[in-house]
Amino acid sequence: MRRAGIRLEDRRGADMKRSSRWVAFVGPFLFPWGEPGSRRVYGLVASLAAAGHEVVVASGGSDPSTMTPLQGIDGPGSVSYVGLGEQPPPGTGFIASSVQTLLRWGRRTVQWLDAQPTRPTHVLVHGGQAQYMFHLQGWCRRNRVPLIVDVVDWYNGRYVRGGYFGPLHASMKLALHHYYPRCDGIIAISSYLEHHYRSTGKPILRIPPTLDVKNLPIDARQAENETSALSLIYAGNPGRNKKDLLTTIIEAVGRVEREGANLELRIYGPPVAQVRELLDGKPLPNAVRCLGRLPQPEVAGALQEADFSVLIRRPERASNAGFSTKFCESLSNGTPVIANLTSDMGQYLRHNLEGLVCRDDTLAGVTEAVRSAADLSPVQRSLMRQAARSRALESFDYRAYAEPLGAFLERWG
Repeated sequence: MRRAGIRLEDRRGADMKRSSRWVAFVGPFLFPWGEPGSRRVYGLVASLAAAGHEVVVASGGSDPSTMTPLQGIDGPGSVSYVGLGEQPPPGTGFIASSVQTLLRWGRRTVQWLDAQPTRPTHVLVHGGQAQYMFHLQGWCRRNRVPLIVDVVDWYNGRYVRGGYFGPLHASMKLALHHYYPRCDGIIAISSYLEHHYRSTGKPILRIPPTLDVKNLPIDARQAENETSALSLIYAGNPGRNKKDLLTTIIEAVGRVEREGANLELRIYGPPVAQVRELLDGKPLPNAVRCLGRLPQPEVAGALQEADFSVLIRRPERASNAGFSTKFCESLSNGTPVIANLTSDMGQYLRHNLEGLVCRDDTLAGVTEAVRSAADLSPVQRSLMRQAARSRALESFDYRAYAEPLGAFLERWG
């Protein structure tokens, strides 16, 4: 079987050696790394393996072309992965890319499923919107395999290419309102999405973003390097529609600096030209350093060098339905968070314990929180680091969700 130059039989890899009971986790995401969805899927499949399941991830990238074991997963189960090339390759033109994502998404995945020697016991899916779900849902119904969808967003037209009236936003909305409610089960990343889909009557399980917190190395020198100077970090991309309120963070730091505080904000991600554009050409405060993009393996070290990460978002439906992976990563690295409360963060971020809660997303509210951080002693910051790490181990380690996720799949045998 051949399509677009990909021989699906070549992508079986070690399938013939697989047991007859296995779980497929599919979607047009990159795996194991490459985008926020990669980390989400990694946490879920690690939980499944810890629960004893044999999991195969069929991702949207073109690599690897043969089945490859995923190393470093604790538990009696296992994870292997293969790329099906659902995502348009880098450099693909706009028209070709649109045709593949708006018309063909999901076809290669169902062809791969058909090519397997045995059917999976369950199919889990992350991403792909309406086109992908159309093909996958039909395959699961024909083969009587339960389909479980992982829902992580309530898409806002401001944040997608083409805007509210573009085809991508229409596809996202169709998936949210038509295809996802018709799946056999739903995994929701937030309470908002859990409550929204509760009316479907379908089984629902809420799981926040998860990581391998237990095996994340923490620099033993971290606590020894506490100084009177306050170091803050923002790592990410504010987006063309300013999803993260980076401008507000920068202006708050500038205000507290002018009051005489000794502090520094390190910005990783957007180049300095983009940051200046966000500020309408105004000069950056002396306390702000733009350090450019940071390779994913170096993010943990940068977080651990800071006293706090800062995350400010508008309290709108999109941010309340989703759940920031950056928030979980910060606590996992023992770095407290300065944030206003969106989504379920209030369940994990307590003021003066795991970090500092901004009363709102306004400049005054953020300035107040940054000022409070600057007034903390090194001992107080150290205690917050310990609380942040403890919270992450309890709430965001993938092992904590192995039992509930395993029990969730047992509903379908």
